[in-house]
Amino acid sequence: MERIYRENVIILSMACVVVAIVGYGRASCQTLVTDPGGAQQMMSAGGASVEKEIKLGNAYLSGHGAIKDEQLAAYWFEKAAEAGDPWAEQQTGYFYQAGIGVAVDAARAAHWYQLAASSGLPRAKTNLGVAYLWGNGVPLDKQMAVQLFHEAASKGDGTAATYLGNLYHLGRGVSKDEAAAEHWYMVGAKLHDPVADYDLGTLYSVEDHPHDFRRAADWLRKSVAGGYVPAIHSLGLLLENHPELARSDRESLTLFEEASGYGQWRSSEALAILYEEGNLIPRDPKAAYYYFQLAILQGAKTPKEKLDHVMQFLSTELGAEQTAKLTAAAHGWYQQHRETVEFLLRKTVKRTPPGLAIVTPEEDLHAGQIITAPPAS
Repeated sequence: MERIYRENVIILSMACVVVAIVGYGRASCQTLVTDPGGAQQMMSAGGASVEKEIKLGNAYLSGHGAIKDEQLAAYWFEKAAEAGDPWAEQQTGYFYQAGIGVAVDAARAAHWYQLAASSGLPRAKTNLGVAYLWGNGVPLDKQMAVQLFHEAASKGDGTAATYLGNLYHLGRGVSKDEAAAEHWYMVGAKLHDPVADYDLGTLYSVEDHPHDFRRAADWLRKSVAGGYVPAIHSLGLLLENHPELARSDRESLTLFEEASGYGQWRSSEALAILYEEGNLIPRDPKAAYYYFQLAILQGAKTPKEKLDHVMQFLSTELGAEQTAKLTAAAHGWYQQHRETVEFLLRKTVKRTPPGLAIVTPEEDLHAGQIITAPPAS
């Protein structure tokens, strides 16, 4: 049987996700708001204020303290933004960029980012820089993007530093410079950006850079702890190839299972191969077939002919009845867990309500949707 080999690669993070929600968790909501009338009562108690508008928007967005309602979240944040609050301006920009509670409108998103950036908000400068980098709602201008990233990084925004690292690594908007790329990744890591941790783990393990697998594992563990979901798969892959770095015999398997549960098809495929080969764990053709099926549903990019070959081999081994049950099980699970999670915000963003996540952006949409974080299994 022709083998499907695990990709022995960790991909650098030149992601389109704009993590724009640093500010929305600054106000907590203790009173359960179940309807707009209840919101009006809360606003009238002691008088309306921007803080109360942000509090309500936060509650409706997260579902903590209110019935989750993205349209009402967008309404209250925009009211606060119209009053000139820079955090609310940024959040409103993110809503328009990602289409959360409002129709997608890249120009309005850039407008709100511009207002927030004019107030000196570093993350808003990062988001505006991303808009210029991709030409979303503003003219494409990579030099302007680089300038905004520098300004934001100088004010302590780790995401901006990581974007600069990626731009220097890829030679976009700047001359390609690997030393500068590593410098900015280090800056991003010092500013607690989990994507910078991930990129450093990549440099030290698979890129054209002196390898140090122990340091790579340390960086990837920091990224995982920071909530960056692709790092879960990458750490699992590194530990599988270098088991001496693992904290337990099953750590790589556990990491693949977790990443698979968050929609990472590479981890589902890795599990399928492990169960099909039976080298590191007992062979289990049922589990192999299930995880191959799940990887396909999650968008596996492995050549179709290779997947068809291994699936046919397992189907013959298991029989039609068993494969039908496993296919149904994989489809049933996938229908309840269709999102590919990119960030677990309960880990990455201070003062946010617990249990939120950002899913991988759709095609041509450079902002990830905010969802309730799904269980990893």
